[in-house]
Amino acid sequence: MECFRIDESGYTGFDLLNAEQRFQGASAIAIEDGEAAKLIRTHFPNLQASELKYRALSRRPANHPRLLGLLRDLHAHHKCVTYICDKRYLLTLMLVDYGVEPFYYERGFDLYADGGNYGMGSLLYSIGPTFFGSSEFDELLSAFQQAVKDKSQLSRIRLTSAARNLAWEKLPEVLGPLAQCSPECWAAIATPGVNTDAALIVLQSLLSRMEVMADGPYRVEHDQSKNLLTYHPLIQRFIEHDVEIEFRPTEIAAMTFPLKLTQVTQVDSRTSPAVQVADVMIGAAIEAANDMTGLRAGGLNPEDVMALYSENQIIHMVPSVDFEEQKRFRKGTQSSEMIDYFARNFADHDASGKAAG
Repeated sequence: MECFRIDESGYTGFDLLNAEQRFQGASAIAIEDGEAAKLIRTHFPNLQASELKYRALSRRPANHPRLLGLLRDLHAHHKCVTYICDKRYLLTLMLVDYGVEPFYYERGFDLYADGGNYGMGSLLYSIGPTFFGSSEFDELLSAFQQAVKDKSQLSRIRLTSAARNLAWEKLPEVLGPLAQCSPECWAAIATPGVNTDAALIVLQSLLSRMEVMADGPYRVEHDQSKNLLTYHPLIQRFIEHDVEIEFRPTEIAAMTFPLKLTQVTQVDSRTSPAVQVADVMIGAAIEAANDMTGLRAGGLNPEDVMALYSENQIIHMVPSVDFEEQKRFRKGTQSSEMIDYFARNFADHDASGKAAG
């Protein structure tokens, strides 16, 4: 049975404002341990470490050509995909999902139609710091994140105050519901199970591509790291969902149940060369994102890394103010239906499912 190995990077739980880890993502690759071990020996014949780790290798410029060579072979000859998201943008989308959308829903307006939530989230993300003030906008995001986490009246007051302290009247369509303490929006934020954990979004994106790439039933293996242990029960819940249904959230993505995925297992990455090359894939992607956005320099040339991906080998969640393209890309899709379905069937992770819509 075909097996995809996955690895993740940048997971910080509910905290999407972690300054040291701006991006979160994961990679999946269909490769056997024997083939992965052969590629590692080919590109790193003198490797002394017991385990191939991207972060350790990328620190030395002498390793860069070898890392690029390994990545080139992986992308050229194996089914693979990498997902990466800007967590600050994702949190902004969640703010729209829970702090704005319920207000419109109660009044019969579908904010998700043709990607309206993405347009609003991108606008708020792009102009928020300069339009309202950097520290004031940061406080809004921080207050929202905390309110989703603890759901207390104190956090509700903080969130409302943060919205009112902005010049929200200049953008009332976006911030009005929060500034006016919309009961619909607070009810959504306070719903048990709603959180800002991005694990489900990352997993859902990987699964949508693995389902397309897999020729038939397949399985997944991942490392035993603490972060991936969070992903494990999520994958299992997807496997066990046996209702026949399909959703199409964008023009190129679909999620169909039951999945072709039949099994998920945990392995020690030290004994799995296949998981190790997945680590190299996501490590390079995260590093390139940090470099391209000016957050951290060093490592591989990001342009060289980006040139390795062919169509559909990388998925990214980043803001876009090309509103017409966003509308075209998501026109007539089933975001709203998918969001409602995930809320009913994967309630413990509703927050992530909503933002993924």
